[in-house]
Amino acid sequence: MTTLDQFATDKLARLEAGALRRRLRPTARAAGAVLERDGQRLISFSCNDYLNLSTHPAVIDAAIDAARRHGAGAGASRLVTGDHPLYCALEARLAALKQTEDAVVFGSGFLANTGIIPALMAREDAIFVDELAHACIWAGARLSGAALHVFRHNDLAHLAELLAAHRQAARHAMVVTDGVFSMDGDLAPVGEMLALAKAHDAWLMTDDAHGIGVINEGRGSAHGHDVPLQMGTLSKAVGSYGGYLCASHVVCELIRNRARSFVYTTGLPPAVVGASIAALDLIANDPAMCAAPLAHARRFCAALGLPPAESPIVPLLLGTAERALAAQAVLEAAGFLVAAIRPPTVPEGTARLRFAFTACHAPDDIDRLAQLVHDRILVTA
Repeated sequence: MTTLDQFATDKLARLEAGALRRRLRPTARAAGAVLERDGQRLISFSCNDYLNLSTHPAVIDAAIDAARRHGAGAGASRLVTGDHPLYCALEARLAALKQTEDAVVFGSGFLANTGIIPALMAREDAIFVDELAHACIWAGARLSGAALHVFRHNDLAHLAELLAAHRQAARHAMVVTDGVFSMDGDLAPVGEMLALAKAHDAWLMTDDAHGIGVINEGRGSAHGHDVPLQMGTLSKAVGSYGGYLCASHVVCELIRNRARSFVYTTGLPPAVVGASIAALDLIANDPAMCAAPLAHARRFCAALGLPPAESPIVPLLLGTAERALAAQAVLEAAGFLVAAIRPPTVPEGTARLRFAFTACHAPDDIDRLAQLVHDRILVTA
């Protein structure tokens, strides 16, 4: 065995011992919330496709039509020849939904955050990040080289203390947070945070990956606030793939020129862009569909006596990775897929089941799941 293979073997053994090793499991997704894994039909409560648009006939037809007209791939980075005609329509729809001057689309949400933040911030600057922000926000902040200050989750008083202590020494400042926190399902206090950022001449950036399509009639967690940097993804409620920034025209132009993960990445396949356009049209025209996932999450919470959900995401903290995996197995045996989330995705001691509700979930299935959780998991917690 080579030293490289020995290194990998030892690392995997340590993960296995801590119940932290992950394995890929081929999963066939059907329409709605149904999938098949290892020959078993399961109702999924673990998919971020909150509006089930990835299997919507109109979205699929748009993807097929785009591929027939423009080919299977973009062929180059967008600044060379990969900016196929559909991109303009997609960015216009994003800007309209978010009520900004412009939008710029990236290859993924991770590429967006690791491109936007370093393009705007440098060593002379300061970045203030919520402690529970997504990993790609942390990656982008560290890549920038700026001074990094971490505030307690959704703690405006702590953020104010940090801004008062460190803003003056920095050339520019940025406050970065998830709009909807992907593992806890709670919302950032965007309005209050924006006012605080403005008071200290700091730029607020919100990551709306889990807000677009499902919060504020689909417009997202920043709707109603003049947030200068609204980032998000096309891979969750939009049902397609990619990331975006909605901002002023001049900021988007700078990002197109300076964000390395935009400049040096091949454009998205035309089918992906076509699918996203169709999905955004459905979101813009169907507020009832957009409201359904949150309504379903609240039905589940009410059945279990949990606090009302703020988003389609409901966590059930179980503590250890072993307990979370055991609870996942109980639900899977009963025909439900609810993923166990373990460190390092969440902090030590907070392993959990993460329930994600979608527009197509049937009320009877939600009620059966809640009863099962009550009878088989909460009684042993």
